[in-house]
Amino acid sequence: MKLFASSLLIGAILAMSGCTEPDTYPVTGIECDPNDPVQDMDASECTAVSGI
Repeated sequence: MKLFASSLLIGAILAMSGCTEPDTYPVTGIECDPNDPVQDMDASECTAVSGI
């Protein structure tokens, strides 16, 4: 039953994330601005937090 509930929850999250507008942030729904600093970010600038 836990596996079914987990699968259902993950499926619902994936389905809802596909329903966002292309020019909005998926969590907040705020419209993306061309001047947002995250537009210029690169994957190499993201670091994982360790020690948690």
